Amino acid sequence: MSHPAEIRIVSRRFDDDAAATLAGYRGSDGYRALEKALAMTPAAIIDEVKQSGLRGRGGAGFPTGMKWSFVPAQSPKPKYVLCNADESEPGTCKDRVILERDPFAVIEGMSICARAIGARQGYIFIRGEYRYLIEIVERALAEAYAAGLLGKNILGSDFEFHLAAHSGAGAYECGEESALMESLEGKRGFPRMKPPFPATSGLYGGPTVINNVETLASVPHILLGGGAWFAGFGPPKNGGTRLFCLSGHLNTPGVYELPLGFPLRRMIEELGGGLPGGRKLKAVVPGGSSTPILTAEEALSANMDFDSIAKLGSFLGSGGVVVADEHTCMVEFALRIMHFYRHESCGWCVPCREGTNWLELALRRFHSGGGRQEDIELFRSVSENILGRTFCPLGDAAAMPIISIVRKFRGEFEDHLRGRACPFGAVHGAEA
Repeated sequence: MSHPAEIRIVSRRFDDDAAATLAGYRGSDGYRALEKALAMTPAAIIDEVKQSGLRGRGGAGFPTGMKWSFVPAQSPKPKYVLCNADESEPGTCKDRVILERDPFAVIEGMSICARAIGARQGYIFIRGEYRYLIEIVERALAEAYAAGLLGKNILGSDFEFHLAAHSGAGAYECGEESALMESLEGKRGFPRMKPPFPATSGLYGGPTVINNVETLASVPHILLGGGAWFAGFGPPKNGGTRLFCLSGHLNTPGVYELPLGFPLRRMIEELGGGLPGGRKLKAVVPGGSSTPILTAEEALSANMDFDSIAKLGSFLGSGGVVVADEHTCMVEFALRIMHFYRHESCGWCVPCREGTNWLELALRRFHSGGGRQEDIELFRSVSENILGRTFCPLGDAAAMPIISIVRKFRGEFEDHLRGRACPFGAVHGAEA
């Protein structure tokens, strides 16, 4: 059931069990967008997506139409379309719901992208822990092939596009686009040096577009409704709606589709049902664990779009909104974040490999009562020495939330030194 504040575009088929079948999908406007795209020029398709203001829903928020336009029109090498379904960012669970409830929207979106850039092959790279989704996606792919919606002469045209699903092995690192391509090529999921960028030299050295599940699922709706229509749901340069994953200390957590620019206060109070037991808000993670944290004051005045959150020094990221109440220990919060990134570091870059390990050990010691005054400054300085010094953004993802927690909640670190133990330990425990 939807909430009255929601605008259901990408999620409009979530309550329809038949939408995961080709018959059900085609019965609710499915593949009408691809039919329209086949009658358009590639440039016109890209222009429509540009006009929509659609920005990547996976984390970076890069304009989708612009990304597609970077692919050279002529290339001696094959072109590829990749769907990044390696949804591993803590606090994020929207792509799972799309692939489970509406897989054909992603398939159709990839087909439209392929038409726009001239690709004949695509892959859906699915998170290793999402094993059950591979069955759903492969069943949908088989139906699409059987109906002539994948393969050669799609819908009676000269358009040819082939698509396959591929499972990752559970590595967070493979959510980074170049590590994802390395994994697809059968190599270890290490990030690549850039340039060259995927648009000119990606999978197997060919021009490649990589988009998130939600981004691609938005494309058929944009083609059908028009770019201007989609852009109208959000503020300038922040077109459309997006799926927000509300979790943490809330009465009604869940995945909700809201227009970009929606007030975070309303998101917490109306959709999230407020905090249990009437507790006060302490902090909010606005876009997954890699994003700098917001204080309660910042959160309650924030609008949830890319540019508004950027002005607060954070990112909209993957749409994973995690709410922390007044009983949350922010030192433990930092420890849990660093435990995750230390575990998920691929180990290639020295600042990331050594820095995350050192920070986890030091935070664990500090939280358990062995802290020293100089540790607080070390947490900040070590994090800043990781920031911007790694091949991929995982180092930044580990460093940025720690820097923000130390800066905004330094008083709690000081309290740990005075008490020599966590004052919140009895509530949430100290194990990461």
